[in-house]
Amino acid sequence: MMDYGLLTIGVALLLISYLVGVKKQTWLLAGFNEKMIKDKSLLGTITGLLFFLPLGVLGIVNSLFDYAHEGTIFVAVMLVLLTVVYLLINRKLLK
Repeated sequence: MMDYGLLTIGVALLLISYLVGVKKQTWLLAGFNEKMIKDKSLLGTITGLLFFLPLGVLGIVNSLFDYAHEGTIFVAVMLVLLTVVYLLINRKLLK
């Protein structure tokens, strides 16, 4: 059975991915010090296309298909993506 709530969240994440990753709307990202970031365009690309895009696609896939441990897998993928994005931002973008 399709989970419409998760589908809505997945589509919203894809929209945020587009706005941040492609349109470079970094004001949508909360919790970072703008003065510490060297390249806001690269920040948008990294967070939009490496975090929000795969998470949105996974949300949509999880809403369409039921499989064992889908919640655990979703959280694990989210934590891995968050860690990768955090490391990339700290190594490449902080002044």
